[in-house]
Amino acid sequence: MDNRDMMVKAAWLYHVEGLTQAHIAERMNLTRRRVNELLAMALDQGIVRISFASPLAESVELESKLCSVFGLEEAAVVMTPADPGQLQTVIGRATAAFLDRLIQVRKPASLGVGWGTTLRETVEHMTPVNAPDIKVRSMMGGLTRGSEINTFEIVRRFAKVLGAECHYLAAPIYVDSAGSRDIIMAQPAFRDLLQEAANVEASCLSVGDLTKESLQVRYGLPSKQVIEELRAAGAVGDIIGHYLDGRGNPVDHGMNERVIALDLEEYRQIPCRIITSGGVHKYNSLRAALSAGLATVLVTDTESARWLLENPAPPPA
Repeated sequence: MDNRDMMVKAAWLYHVEGLTQAHIAERMNLTRRRVNELLAMALDQGIVRISFASPLAESVELESKLCSVFGLEEAAVVMTPADPGQLQTVIGRATAAFLDRLIQVRKPASLGVGWGTTLRETVEHMTPVNAPDIKVRSMMGGLTRGSEINTFEIVRRFAKVLGAECHYLAAPIYVDSAGSRDIIMAQPAFRDLLQEAANVEASCLSVGDLTKESLQVRYGLPSKQVIEELRAAGAVGDIIGHYLDGRGNPVDHGMNERVIALDLEEYRQIPCRIITSGGVHKYNSLRAALSAGLATVLVTDTESARWLLENPAPPPA
């Protein structure tokens, strides 16, 4: 038999008749290594085509492509629910599963978290453990009024579900001027807290947007006038309070000088940076964060993943 005939026969015996590579090698008087090579060649040349009769197959394919296109270490893609109101719950559940595995396998000594609906859903679905050595740290300031999606509340709930220590960055997200921010950040206590936040082994954040769906917009942070200014400056959304343009660069606007949060360059040094978000209103924010290399792990939904892969770069200005 020539090489192609051997390829076809080995592939038939393996994929159709279900023989092991050892049995094929014996039947065809070949080594197991040669059988393995023939099977690989059959796939490469299209003689054998493998398909999966499962909706999960698309998610796995999207995960692989996201990692390749955006340089991610890992991605988790879940089916977009028919009800848009369930999107944060679905993504939060997937993020919880990822964090459960991360904590079990990597055993990080510290975890930095942000705020928002998706993180609230994440902590709701995490498996409670007793990890008193883990330190859960806030990556940014919080709202000045109570809310279950507030940074302070999210940090507390993460610490509770992990049985871990809780460390707040007890300041508002934004102050009234760059000068006020400089004064606050110059305090030894705040310098220490931000340095500790920069040294966490893993972080979990969502991205913000500038649509009516945005939590910051709904809570009046920033005002409607400032939102228009941010849009005019090219902003598409934010991560830990820093507003980015479509390519992931911080925009030239005073809000970025008033934010109480970890600096983006310091944030980029965190070894495991999980971003969890999805939905039409988050598309541009997600692309900006991924383009800027701000994530090592992405958790999102199928529709968002498809859009990101179809539009990996923003259109020319």
